[in-house]
Amino acid sequence: MNAGTHKSVVASACEAADNPVRMNILHVTPSCYPATWWGGPIFTVYAMNDALAKISGVKLTILTTDTAGPLLSQRLDRAQLAGLYPNQEMVMTRRIAGASVSPGLLWRLPALIRRADVVHLTAIYSFPSLPTLLLCRLLHKPLVWSPHGAIQDAHEWSGTRKRRIKRIWEKMCNALLREECAIAHVTSERERVPTQDRLPKARAVFVPNGVDIPDGIAPRAWMPGGKLRLMYLGRLSPKKGLENLLHALAQLGDSGISLSIYGGGESNYADSLRRLAISLGIMGRMVSFMGHVDGGDKAQAFHRADVCVVPSHTESFCMVVAEALAHGVPVIASRGTPWQRIEEEECGLWVDNRPESLAQAIIEIRDKDADEMGRRGRAWMKREFSWPVVSAKMLEIYCALIAR
Repeated sequence: MNAGTHKSVVASACEAADNPVRMNILHVTPSCYPATWWGGPIFTVYAMNDALAKISGVKLTILTTDTAGPLLSQRLDRAQLAGLYPNQEMVMTRRIAGASVSPGLLWRLPALIRRADVVHLTAIYSFPSLPTLLLCRLLHKPLVWSPHGAIQDAHEWSGTRKRRIKRIWEKMCNALLREECAIAHVTSERERVPTQDRLPKARAVFVPNGVDIPDGIAPRAWMPGGKLRLMYLGRLSPKKGLENLLHALAQLGDSGISLSIYGGGESNYADSLRRLAISLGIMGRMVSFMGHVDGGDKAQAFHRADVCVVPSHTESFCMVVAEALAHGVPVIASRGTPWQRIEEEECGLWVDNRPESLAQAIIEIRDKDADEMGRRGRAWMKREFSWPVVSAKMLEIYCALIAR
């Protein structure tokens, strides 16, 4: 979508809310791009803000920390941000402890909230959450809050750590919300139920994540030599269900199937996956660990794959599904993801994440027309998930909150 069309979509959104496109937005987030160690929300927050900042009349400020990973030595340098945040004011403070503990963020927060028309808070179980909620209440500022699946994980997945502490934290957060001017932004209908249950004072509103859609896709050879090339892309963490996918491959035992695993995570867990692949006899023969990829390397990873497999136990959105479809790659997604429509749109399969179900899905998709599935998936992403379309929906929420 070109810039003119983008402005038109945005203007229509605000006209629907009877509000002009003129506002100061403050986005408070514990971490920011390019701190990709912290996972998918880093990319989606960055892309959403980039799309919003292109809207005439919007002044966007980002308040964050310099955290780039779990170690205090892992910090972003301001030089790394050069050219990454056009039309945005970036206020980056120093993290001194934990994942995002920053006295500088607390110091800057009151003045920035005072001048904002609307505050957008990302993450829930993090240092900036409570002070941001408190100040929004005291200063009567409308708030949009994006948990990005964290509440859903705590609600649905038994493997979530510190579940009792998180429940207490949620109650504290909910007590600080002003019911008439707080919205919980959910990225799927599946995320709505646990979010509304645990944050009853914040009305849950659905706006999906968007996805960057390449202008064109280079011609590719599907299943070269008859070999089905599977890929997994994402963080290596227990909730992603990779063990089930490895067991599925071991059940198939087919040297005509390969799996490339792209992503990083905690070294102990990543090592446990490698040991499992070795013990199943599929390491090297069927499975390769490729490490973290980004930018052009990520695009090449999609180009070299026939199918993207997402075996997660639970996801609120699961960005990699949208990315794969935007690159014309069919998807096998687990029922732990909110992507049942891939079967309606005929661009993939939505199955249980048990090894047997995943193995059967791999066999089934092997006989389908991957090129046609990829074309349908890409058309769907353009139609409903481009960033101009999604940012217009978010702007409409801001406008409605300000009007109230």
